[in-house]
Amino acid sequence: MASRVIPVEVFDLVIFGGTGDLARRKILPGLYLRWLAGQIPAEARIIGAARGELDDQGFRDFVAASIEEFVARDRKDKAAIKGFLERLHYVAIDVTGEKGWKDLKALGREGAVQAFYFSVAPALFGAIAERLRSYEIAGAEARIVVEKPFGRDLASARALNATLAQHFEEGQIYRIDHYLGKETVQNLMAVRFANILFEPLWKSEYIDHVQITVAETVGVEGRGAYYDKSGAMRDMVQNHIMQLLCLIAMEPPYHFDPDAVRDEKLKVIRALDPVKPEDIVRGQYLAGAGEGSYLEHSGNKDSRTESYIALKVHISNWRWKGTPFYLRTGKRLRARESEIAITFREPPHSIFDDHSGWRENVLVIRLQPDEGMNLKVMIKEPGPGGMRLTQVPLDMSFAEALANTMEDVPDAYERLIMDVIRGNQTLFMRGDEVEAAWAWTDPIIQGWEARGDRPQGYDPGTSGPEDALMLMHRDGRRWRGIGQ
Repeated sequence: MASRVIPVEVFDLVIFGGTGDLARRKILPGLYLRWLAGQIPAEARIIGAARGELDDQGFRDFVAASIEEFVARDRKDKAAIKGFLERLHYVAIDVTGEKGWKDLKALGREGAVQAFYFSVAPALFGAIAERLRSYEIAGAEARIVVEKPFGRDLASARALNATLAQHFEEGQIYRIDHYLGKETVQNLMAVRFANILFEPLWKSEYIDHVQITVAETVGVEGRGAYYDKSGAMRDMVQNHIMQLLCLIAMEPPYHFDPDAVRDEKLKVIRALDPVKPEDIVRGQYLAGAGEGSYLEHSGNKDSRTESYIALKVHISNWRWKGTPFYLRTGKRLRARESEIAITFREPPHSIFDDHSGWRENVLVIRLQPDEGMNLKVMIKEPGPGGMRLTQVPLDMSFAEALANTMEDVPDAYERLIMDVIRGNQTLFMRGDEVEAAWAWTDPIIQGWEARGDRPQGYDPGTSGPEDALMLMHRDGRRWRGIGQ
C-alpha cells in the first residue's frame, strides 16, 4: 500500500523568524521533505523574513545547512535539494519598525495562496499583523500561523486573541500545536469513530480510568530562565495534554469538519471539574548522574516552578461521570515517552475458578517514540494444567503494520503546514478553545500560589515524585511504568 501524496495549490509562505531555531530545526527541513514527496508545486515560493542582513543566496545556504543537519541521510537528494532551494527568497525586515516591509510587499503576486508563519515571540504578533494590513501585504484570504504559547493566563490569551482579531478573521488564524499533527493522534479519531468495536464501550460504564503520560528525559538546561516563568502546567498540560484529553473524551462530531470537531473539544474543556488540591502533585528534579538540578538549571535557587505535574481530573457529563483521568508530565524522567492508556473495567462476573492471573483490558496508544497501538486482552495460558489466564497484547506498530507507507508519512509540522495551505483548520485550536483551557487552568495555578506550595524533589531517571504514586494508590490504581 503506497502513501498517497496530493499536491497543494501554488502558495507564497512567508516565515517571520525565518532564521530562528524552530525554522532551522522543523519548518524548513519539513518543507523540503514535502517538496521531495512531490506535494509542493514548482511555482510555490518560501520567503524567509528576519532581522539578519542576508540575501537570497545567503538564506539558501542557511537552509541547505539545516537540511544537512536535520534531514535523514536517505532523504537527501541533490537534485531535490537544488530544486527546493530555488523556491527560496529572503527579506531583511524589522517587524517592529518599517524596514523591509515595502520589499516584502514587492514580492507579492496574485493567484497564489498567501500564508504567514509567525515563528517569533508572541509579543511580536500584533506588530506583524498590523503591518501586514497597513502595508496591504496580506489579502482578504491570507492565513496566519501562530506558535504557542497562546498567552500565559486567561487575561493574556484574551488580549492576544483580541490583537489578532483586529486584523484577521478567526477563520484566517491557525494556532499550531504540533501534537495534533502526529499520526497516532489523528488515528485516535479514526479508531474511535470509524470502528463500531470501540465506540459503544467508550464511556464510564465500561472504562475504569484513563492515563495520559508525556515523559521527557531532558531537563530545562539552556532554556531555564524561560521555563521558570511557565512550568509544566503552562508548558504542557494547558495545551498538549489538554488536546489529547479532548480527543479521548469528546462526543462524536456530526462530521469531520473543522468547527464540528472543535465544538466537541470545547464542550469537554467546559465540562472539566475544578481540581482539588489533594489531586495535584508537583515536583522538581534534583541533581544526579552528573547533571544539575532544576534549581541550578533555572538559575533561581528559590524557584517554586514545577518540572513535573500529576493531576486527577474529572469530566462532569453523562459519558464520563465517575471515570477519572490521570494526567502527568515531567522532565528528567526514566524515558522519553508519550502515551494514552484506556483501562477498561472488570467483567461483571468471572466464570473461571482461578482469577489470580486476571488483569484489566487496556488500550494503549503510543505517540512517541514508536507510534502505534496495542490492546491488552486475556487469553488461556498455553499448555496443560487447566484454565490459567494470562494477558497478551494485540499489537499494531505502525512501523511494522504499514512498513511501506510509514517512511513517507510526514511529521507533525509537515502535515500541519500543508493543512494551512489547504485551508483546513481541523487540527488547529480555535480562540474560544484556548480561552476555555486557560479558564480551567488559571484557578489551579492561583490555588497553589496562594497556598505557597513548594514542588516535591524527585531523583532524575525515575517516574517522578513519590506523592504521584500515592495519587493513584489511594484509589486502588497504579501508574503504568515509564519506559517499560
